[in-house]
Amino acid sequence: MQEATVVSATQAVRLLHNQSMSQPSDAERPSLAYFIVDVFTETALAGNPLAVVMDTVGLPTECMQAIAREFNLSETSFIQRRAASVERAEGVRVRIFTTEEELQFAGHPTLGTATVLRLHAPETIQEGTVTLALNVGPVPVRLAADRLFGEMTQADPEFGEELDPAVVARLTGLRSEDLYPALPPQVVSTGTAFAIVGLRSASALERLRVMQQEASPWLRAHGARWFYVLGSTGQREPAWRARMQFYGGEDPATGSAAGCAISYLVARGAVASQQQILLEQGVEIGRTSHLYLCATRKGARVTDVRVGGSTVPVANGRIFLP
Repeated sequence: MQEATVVSATQAVRLLHNQSMSQPSDAERPSLAYFIVDVFTETALAGNPLAVVMDTVGLPTECMQAIAREFNLSETSFIQRRAASVERAEGVRVRIFTTEEELQFAGHPTLGTATVLRLHAPETIQEGTVTLALNVGPVPVRLAADRLFGEMTQADPEFGEELDPAVVARLTGLRSEDLYPALPPQVVSTGTAFAIVGLRSASALERLRVMQQEASPWLRAHGARWFYVLGSTGQREPAWRARMQFYGGEDPATGSAAGCAISYLVARGAVASQQQILLEQGVEIGRTSHLYLCATRKGARVTDVRVGGSTVPVANGRIFLP
């Protein structure tokens, strides 16, 4: 049996000091600047929070995913600057991650990242617009001159199959009579595919409980990622309310799904072509968000899908890398 080693308090302090001296200081460790903004709100600590990490050229994909998990927000975006001539021609390269995966497109990261570029890289703005080169392709964001408000133009919608209302009601924890027959559930994509579900009234949103384990494979089999459930409020503003539950949680604002929703509503005549509406999301989780939506119908085609909102800076700092 070995004898126990007794370490005095002085020796312990000296040992800890020597260990700390062997570690690199913060100034010596590689790090990246980041900003946190709240999107689709004019009030800090509301809307949908987003982390935007700067200057990430050469950062491995697995490191981006790990950073997204560290922030633990619905999405984190990574800006990868390129030569000015390339950015003018193709846009500013941006990649978007959830805590689980990289996305081809997402709305609130697009709007929030555009606002961060306006504040901290104004050279990327051309005639009031910044174009982001996302995995899905270039997405322009028009920025207001007098406030932190932006409006993105999403890709023209692709309309997928209509879904069985009875199955949709069961998978979302609702009753069949909650669904509005004139707005049958349908898969729509402007970059990310959602199953758009229209309700008779926004009041039924309080009972939404998506059965994620069963719903996820069913949705993927029908070409969609998540449910986006919305109902009319019966008033002018906000005209509609929506909820989007995913990964066992809930999104305060889903700009990509909102683009699908306005495309769907305009295509079915529930909203007039070129009419801007205010949609509210995140109420049930205390993160009220306001999304301004508009789309144009030309015959059977829907185009010029626009989703806008305000962004509020919340925090900034540096994230240290391994």
